[in-house]
Amino acid sequence: MKKDKIIIKGAREHNLKNIDVEIPRNSLTIITGLSGSGKSTLAFDTLYAEGQRRYVESLSTYARQFLGQMNKPDVDMIMGLSPAISIEQKTASHNPRSTVGTVTEIYDYLRLLYARIGNPYCHVCGKPISSMSIDQITDRVLTLPEKSKIVILSPLAINQKGTHERLFARLKKEGFARIRVNQEIYTTDDLPKLDKNKKHRVEAVVDRLVIKSGIEKRLSDSLELALSLSEGIISVLNMDTDEETLFSENASCITCGISYPEFTPASFSFNSPQGACSNCDGLGSTTEFDPDLVVPDPTLSLREGAILPWAGRDSVQFMEFLDALTEHYSQDIYTPFNKLSKTFQQVLLYGSKKQKVDFYMERVGKRVKYKRTFEGVIPNLQRRYHETDSSYMREEIKKYMNFTTCSECRGTRLNPASGAVRVAGKTIWELTSLSVQNAGRFITSLSLSGKDQVVAQSIIKELEERLGFLENVGLEYLTLDRSAATLSGGESQRIRLATQIGSKLTGVLYVLDEPSIGLHQRDNARLLSTLMNLRNLGNTVLVVEHDEETILAADHVIDIGPGAGLNGGEVVFSGTPKQMLRRKNTLTGQYLSGKKSINIPEKRRAGNGKVVEVLGASSNNLKKIDVTFPLGCFICVTGVSGSGKSTLVLSTLYNSLANHLFRSRRPAGVCRSVSGMEYLDKVIHIDQSPIGRTPRSNPGTYTTVFTHIRELFAKTNESKARGYKPGRFSFNVKGGRCEACTGDGIIKIEMHFLPDVYVACDVCKGKRYNRETLDVKYKGKSIADVLDMTINQSVRFFENISSIKQKLDTLVDVGLGYIKLGQAATTLSGGEAQRIKLARELSKRSTGKTIYILDEPTTGLHSDDINKLLSVLDKLVQGGNTVVVIEHNLDVIKYADHLIDLGPEGGDRGGTVVAVGTPEEVAQNARSHTGFYLKQVLGLKNGKNEKKVKKGSRVKEVVN
Repeated sequence: MKKDKIIIKGAREHNLKNIDVEIPRNSLTIITGLSGSGKSTLAFDTLYAEGQRRYVESLSTYARQFLGQMNKPDVDMIMGLSPAISIEQKTASHNPRSTVGTVTEIYDYLRLLYARIGNPYCHVCGKPISSMSIDQITDRVLTLPEKSKIVILSPLAINQKGTHERLFARLKKEGFARIRVNQEIYTTDDLPKLDKNKKHRVEAVVDRLVIKSGIEKRLSDSLELALSLSEGIISVLNMDTDEETLFSENASCITCGISYPEFTPASFSFNSPQGACSNCDGLGSTTEFDPDLVVPDPTLSLREGAILPWAGRDSVQFMEFLDALTEHYSQDIYTPFNKLSKTFQQVLLYGSKKQKVDFYMERVGKRVKYKRTFEGVIPNLQRRYHETDSSYMREEIKKYMNFTTCSECRGTRLNPASGAVRVAGKTIWELTSLSVQNAGRFITSLSLSGKDQVVAQSIIKELEERLGFLENVGLEYLTLDRSAATLSGGESQRIRLATQIGSKLTGVLYVLDEPSIGLHQRDNARLLSTLMNLRNLGNTVLVVEHDEETILAADHVIDIGPGAGLNGGEVVFSGTPKQMLRRKNTLTGQYLSGKKSINIPEKRRAGNGKVVEVLGASSNNLKKIDVTFPLGCFICVTGVSGSGKSTLVLSTLYNSLANHLFRSRRPAGVCRSVSGMEYLDKVIHIDQSPIGRTPRSNPGTYTTVFTHIRELFAKTNESKARGYKPGRFSFNVKGGRCEACTGDGIIKIEMHFLPDVYVACDVCKGKRYNRETLDVKYKGKSIADVLDMTINQSVRFFENISSIKQKLDTLVDVGLGYIKLGQAATTLSGGEAQRIKLARELSKRSTGKTIYILDEPTTGLHSDDINKLLSVLDKLVQGGNTVVVIEHNLDVIKYADHLIDLGPEGGDRGGTVVAVGTPEEVAQNARSHTGFYLKQVLGLKNGKNEKKVKKGSRVKEVVN
């Protein structure tokens, strides 16, 4: 066995066709190919799965039963395999407690830093808090100039009401000659009469001294006595300067009287009872009833159902109640909610408090009047939520609740004491609210000395390294307190990549899935450098990737193809990038060498003259920007990572449109207004999420073509004779399905500490249906045979059935002719799932008033797949619709009619509109990072395009 290679023999998992391949160890290897060709099958389902399985099998039987088992991949042999770590494109965590700081362990080091060198401050008055021993206090007092006259005071009553006569009597009895009352010193025989209703400060004068040599013993004794009287607090008054210094033996605020515990790392953890805010349990937010969810559309009247919990209630009793309530406050039930008086709006939402309202009931032609207070919609929901035992009712009421910032910790997640500890003037929550880049600068600029420097040295080194790793993978714009659930798949993957570099493991096989996704071209070099650092540590880095720059920088490239699905699964090429450029039989090589390319459109559409305008968008890092989206064209929103693209397009534009068009209740991004919504009738967000989460979902069921196929089978003579309806041909309900496997076609056998085994059903032989159903044939094929056909085969089979052929044709149009009609949704790639969703939209009758929104649709797509995707999007726009795409891929950007470029940087240095216009116009903008790379793709020279580019019906030469 060669020790410098990982050798795979006879890989047959999924669509792999018994392939043999060698991967050089300690190298950066790229696996590329069309979407669905088998790249991920080779990288994740074969190599990673076998590496993980071998590790788990090395554990004891007892340990294995607690671990998720991986099935043995269908492969003859894998030699030279290292322990494998997978860094996939999935959200890091859906736990609301997980943040960028906790996932990367940076927050763990910050907690340690603050526990060891943090300076506590009072969270009420803001004064510093410190605890000192008697020796420390003595040494501090002796630093005063020689011959200074001092008075040692012991505070006994601080801002307390009363005459304090008993306290005066006790002090006189204990032998004290002087007492300071409200900043004035009196003898015990000449004390003032105090007003019992006013607050007073009483301090015992323990000793009066002059600073000189030889008083150390007396000073120490006096301080000890003073501390014992006042439970650890003393005050030293310098009579020469009138300066007063407070000292505490305990960690407590002398002014406020609040004691503070000893701080440990757990004191700064919002996941620990020691550090978490008691009101929100460390979440930073609480669920409260949201008036905007109770009244989602304030333009409706009460009669039209403005108050959602009352919608649909039209009984006589309810109308009598509503009539009486509005009459009492001189309002009208037909007036829109937003035009009702503010007082009445508050009464509707929060009740009439103690004010009684005149209500009435009609009983047998007689009106019965009575008076009572009105509870209010929100108090009523609150009461029912806490009183009900029904989980269904609780879930229904939850619809009117929203997350609001915790009123006690104000979103910091920590208790008041922990939240007030500072290092170099910053609290831990102020530090985590900074971006990775700014937090790195703060840590680097820390100037420490003495004990603090020694203690913090190793902690600061770790923090600098980890923050540096995040910067190197292009995540400098993320804030450390950002919730991990809000990160994109690409961001989550790069965070895990940075964490792995920090672990400094060697001899490991790292398997990554398109780490460049979500990354601007400008940041690609840093990502490549990170991957090479991982390789240089002595690891084998295997990356599934389509990015041209990454492929060309690799040590070794494996191209899987030549097609996708059944037409793929073969090794088309294996070698260096230079060798690939010279090969003519590889599709990837043809695109890399320029023999094939995605053409720039001859004409840029100017739109239909109508626009949707977002004014004053200011969510997250957006700087109150105004953005215009021209309708009837292909719009691409670009910008570096973290510049605010998703906030603008998804949070603000999409949610606002969905709320207006569909009466949704999405939390829309903050903006002054969104105009032009009347020009649209639908907004559709097409992402790469699975079309179904179970094997029962497939392309046929998702596109609804299977419904037409079942209806066709029900119309056959055999079905009519047997009385079969369309439901008979569904594998999801009883009747026609095989009951032995409940229509799954496979049976799961649990193996306890071994992986679960899936076997084909003995009764139906994997066909999902019972024998009677399979007896019904159409053109010689059973319903199971149809599900086993590819889309291309299905088109030919149903060529005379227009309702079926039309839907199948759209699947062919989006380049999915190779997948099977009944292929389980769980086996489809993200790119395939997205194109199935596009196919479903294409099959619908277009109104020309739909806006389609896609977030990085090129994820997982080869250049040839992108070409097909663009042609599909083009068809949507040709139908009069609008397509808005968030994208970094230059092939998509250059194809767009209109660009909106955000930036100029990410995070707090982004959020502004850098450039708008055609790709040629944006390419000429010196401030645009996108424009810089776009200029090269468009072939612009000296500020002029080599070609004349048509915009609308006009020919325009783009100049600086």
